[in-house]
Amino acid sequence: MAKPRIFISSTFYDLRQVREDLERFIKELGYEPIRHETGSIPYGKDEAPEKYAYREVELSDIIISIIGGRFGSESREDSGFSISQKELNRALELGIQVFIFIEKNVQSEFSTFVINKENTSIKYHSVDNPKVFEFIEQLHKLPRNNPITSFETSADIIAYLRSQWAGLFQRFLQEEKRLTEIKVLDEMKSVSKTLNEMVAFLTKERKNKDIAIKSILMANHPAFRRFKELTETNYRVYFSNKDELNAWLRARRWKEYSEILDDDSIMEWNNDDKSGYIKLTEQIFDKKGVLKIYTEDDWQDEWIKYVESIEPSSEDDDLPF
Repeated sequence: MAKPRIFISSTFYDLRQVREDLERFIKELGYEPIRHETGSIPYGKDEAPEKYAYREVELSDIIISIIGGRFGSESREDSGFSISQKELNRALELGIQVFIFIEKNVQSEFSTFVINKENTSIKYHSVDNPKVFEFIEQLHKLPRNNPITSFETSADIIAYLRSQWAGLFQRFLQEEKRLTEIKVLDEMKSVSKTLNEMVAFLTKERKNKDIAIKSILMANHPAFRRFKELTETNYRVYFSNKDELNAWLRARRWKEYSEILDDDSIMEWNNDDKSGYIKLTEQIFDKKGVLKIYTEDDWQDEWIKYVESIEPSSEDDDLPF
C-alpha cells in the first residue's frame, strides 16, 4: 500500500536529534520518512549529491523544513543558498505541501535583523551567517504555502504536525463526501440535459420526432455505460455497430475470442492484462451488425458482464483404474 512520503529538510549536525525524533514520529504514523543519513536518498555517481536530494523532494508528498542557526553547505547550483534552503525552494516551486519550523532563538533575533539589515558589521548570536535571516525574510513574503512556526524542542514540532495532519485528513474526508455529492449533481444535470434535448427536438422537429427520439436514445445507450464500467474507461464511450465496438475494444487491449467459451455467450473478449473476460449474452446488434435501441427500462446489465477465468484443476478425478 502506498504511504505518504515525508521529506525532512534541515542542516544536519545542529538539528540531528530533532531529525531523529521526527523520523520516529513519522514511522509511528505509518508514513515513510525521507532523510539522507538513513540511506533514504539513493545517490548516484553521475551528478552532484545535492541533485539526488532535490529529486527526492520532487517525489515527496510533504516537506518538513527545519531552520536553525547554521547556514549549512552552500548549493553548487544556486550560490547564496544552502542545500537545505534549495530543497525548500524546490518544494515551493512544485507546489508541494510544506511545513516550516524556525528555532525560537533564531525567530526572536530575526526582528533585530530586519531593523539592522544595512549594518553589515553587526554580529548575531543565534546564527552563524546572516543569510539564514535573509532566507527567513523571503519565506515571510511568500503569498501562500508558507506556514511558519517557531519551536524549542522536537516535541513542539511533533505536536503541531499531529494537529495539522489530523486536520488535513478530516478535510480530505469532507472533500471525498463533496465529490460524491458533485457526482450525483452531474448525473442529474446529464439527465436534465437529455430531457431538455428531447423536449426541444419534439417541439421543433415534430415531423421528424421518431428520428429525433431515436437519436437521443442512441446517444444515451446503456451499453455505452456498461462497457465503460467493465473496461474502466475514463472517457465517454460510443459505437453504432459491431465493427466499431470491436475496433474500440482492440484499442483498449480487448480482443474478441475466436471460439466462444460459454454456451450462453454471443461474443466474448479477453485482455492479456486481466485475469477474466467480458461476455455478451444478449443479441444487441441486428442482422446487419447495427446496434439496437434500448432504454434503461428495457436494459439489463447482466447482458454484458465480466467473468473471472477459472484455472483448470491439476487433479484428475478420472483415474485410469
